[in-house]
Amino acid sequence: MQTTRFPVRTFRACLPLILKSTPSRPRKLTVSATMGPARTAVEEVDKGAFVRTAAGFRNQVAPGTQFEPEAGRYHLYISYACPWACRALAALHLKGLQDVIGVSVTHPTWQRTRPDSPDDKHTGWAFVSPDDPPLTSSTSHGSFSCADCVPDTVNGARFVRDLYDKAHDTTGKYSVPVLWDKKNNTIVNNESSDILRMFNSSFNKLAQNPGLDLYPEPLRSKIDEVNEWVYNAINNGVYRCGFATQQEPYEQAFKELFAALDRCEEMLGRSRYLVGSSLTEADVRLFMTLIRFDHVYVVYFKTNRNFIHEFPNLKGYVQVSSRVPPAAAVPGRGGSAGGPAAGGGVALPHTGLEGCAVGRLCARATICK
Repeated sequence: MQTTRFPVRTFRACLPLILKSTPSRPRKLTVSATMGPARTAVEEVDKGAFVRTAAGFRNQVAPGTQFEPEAGRYHLYISYACPWACRALAALHLKGLQDVIGVSVTHPTWQRTRPDSPDDKHTGWAFVSPDDPPLTSSTSHGSFSCADCVPDTVNGARFVRDLYDKAHDTTGKYSVPVLWDKKNNTIVNNESSDILRMFNSSFNKLAQNPGLDLYPEPLRSKIDEVNEWVYNAINNGVYRCGFATQQEPYEQAFKELFAALDRCEEMLGRSRYLVGSSLTEADVRLFMTLIRFDHVYVVYFKTNRNFIHEFPNLKGYVQVSSRVPPAAAVPGRGGSAGGPAAGGGVALPHTGLEGCAVGRLCARATICK
């Protein structure tokens, strides 16, 4: 396929259909009114090109700091629809932190975050309970179950926006993941790459699987190198295609995306993992984009030169990464050499359920069959 000539704004009416949000009930949350103007990533466009802004909360959980690693102190807010949030959730499960850090999961659609204010049109992640009736997206398309949602039992928030208000955010962008500190009643961090690394190392004394190191010292420079081009061209590249409002930026992003996917295909023909001989954060980060690619990005973001299932090595990489028990992710505990299609591999339980539950999100993803 070739790059698509299309009215680039038309996909936006469908965007909420691929984004999830979650409920909550417990306590009533008091929020501040002194916030910056509410906005979404869709609005981060400069001269027709999508330019993602940096996360606004970048504190670290680490011994000897304001944010000490403690069991039961932190809570993670995510959406299963968000690849950035699912990076953090995957690390949480791979490290065995399920009993250390709580999790709330939003509903898959964006909703009006200030439904009682006719002048506030912002839409974003919403909290619901799993037994709530299905929700229609903010664009009135479809009906989506609340079955996999987990309410906010910490703050009783109705929307992720409420958490940012409580933390006195001034950016106006209400994204997930959010790592919340229950002791100080604030957001610690909302940058997925930071949270992934904190879960990898900061909680080792509390983790069930402390032997897994997703960012080993000898491989760090290589991991950083791979992360940089994978992020720019693939993780963020699909959004650069989908959120572009002019043809030229779209075509440039499209070209870089498939050049990077071709590069990954070649690398995975020689090795099971992107870096080294065992699972690293580079694999976690790539996987979360690949698993969504065929059923989401090809259609909504017009990334339609190839499907992932048309790349033999990438397809095998995603399949084994979806199915193998967590023990195989630790060197010496079930992993073996060979290409991804040879069997074995890693487990990235990004939904908190055994195996891969993205199939439910992506309408029984054929890439995993």
